[in-house]
Amino acid sequence: MARSRGEILIVDDDPALRRLLSMRLEGEGYRLRVAEEGEKALAEIAQRRPDLVISDLRMEPMGGMALLHRLQELHPGLPVLLMTAYGTIPDAVEATRSGAYGFITKPVDKTELLERIDEVLSMHKRPRSREKEMDSSDSDVITRNTEMRELLAEASMVAGAEASVLVQGESGTGKEVLARYIHAHSKRSDRPFVAVNCGAIPEDLLESELFGHVKGAFTGANRDHTGLFRSADGGTVFLDEIGDMPASLQVKLLRALEDRKVRPVGSTEEISIDVRVVSATHQNLAEAIENGGFREDLYYRLNVVGLRLPPLRDRREDIPLLASHFLKSLSARNDQPQKSYSPEAMTLLVSGDWPGNVRQLQNVVESNVALSPGRLISLRQTEKAMGSMKRSMRSYSEARADFSREYLSKLLHICEGNVSRAARLAKRNRTDLYKLLSRHNLDPADFK
Repeated sequence: MARSRGEILIVDDDPALRRLLSMRLEGEGYRLRVAEEGEKALAEIAQRRPDLVISDLRMEPMGGMALLHRLQELHPGLPVLLMTAYGTIPDAVEATRSGAYGFITKPVDKTELLERIDEVLSMHKRPRSREKEMDSSDSDVITRNTEMRELLAEASMVAGAEASVLVQGESGTGKEVLARYIHAHSKRSDRPFVAVNCGAIPEDLLESELFGHVKGAFTGANRDHTGLFRSADGGTVFLDEIGDMPASLQVKLLRALEDRKVRPVGSTEEISIDVRVVSATHQNLAEAIENGGFREDLYYRLNVVGLRLPPLRDRREDIPLLASHFLKSLSARNDQPQKSYSPEAMTLLVSGDWPGNVRQLQNVVESNVALSPGRLISLRQTEKAMGSMKRSMRSYSEARADFSREYLSKLLHICEGNVSRAARLAKRNRTDLYKLLSRHNLDPADFK
């Protein structure tokens, strides 16, 4: 079977046009999905992100402009082409100013359509997150989570630029993996990727490690040392735990980034460098700036583009994928048959709170592989490896109750405890609303 050239979502309220475009594009090797209006398109994209959305401008109840704005909020970086009749070209021009990639006029010319699609997809190459889920290199991110795939789309876009990137997220979420992903998808991919943990190197040695030193610069400096920035020339420097960098060195790092030069310890000469900097932290740098622990000017130099990794508990659908990946890697490393989890054990893994995120999951899998005598890892063995970890996966009923309680609380806040107004906003009668409030132990008087 020939490999697909990409996946396109067609959004149009004309079924004949949907069929025509689907036949034309499928014949050219594209995968096609269709939706007759904006809300259904959003539901389709929530299930699986396409490479491109082609939408009619005039639809009911949600038109192309409204859909464009919603996609910009929910799926930044997803390219959108709009279709418009000749009479609405001014509206289409306005849409391109609002962020649409462009527009094509109806009746749609096949040649023009294919040229525009090829142009868009060549500029917005999809990250290899789905096809490489189970066969990943160090620079691939294993995921089927929608939020992570949105993040990878942004990372793929920024990889082609030279902007500095700040990756934030809890410890163990995979900040270095994302940094390697950015490097691997950049034009610097054939040059070195050099990682340094700013919190793991003593303060008096960190400057030398980053910028190098000359022989005799200090006691024990028996020879010249190149330093990590110069070792990464033409490539990427990853500064992990940048929030732990001493204040005295923050000034020197800022100067090196601004001047694109480093001065080795003990030297009077500056040496030009050509590196791209990706940094990461689990700390709240905005708070650190307020407390005087981090320089604001350095923060803005590092955070030209900011990316935030979600914790593992917010991407539970990835836990089976990650566990299988770790099992496969351990099998290859130990030259042993691959083990697997029992259904009950996998359910337990998915329900865990995972405060240590992906790193903690990897440790649990390694422990299970080491201590499991058979090919199947049991529920009891998994419970032992996970220890006293909190189980935080809620049932559907619990999640629905929490959502309802939060919704009703916000409603009463908005209406200042006035149940009649709240009932009108919620489009429920007062009696039903009183029953719901009573079920969730909410007293309207508390919101007045």
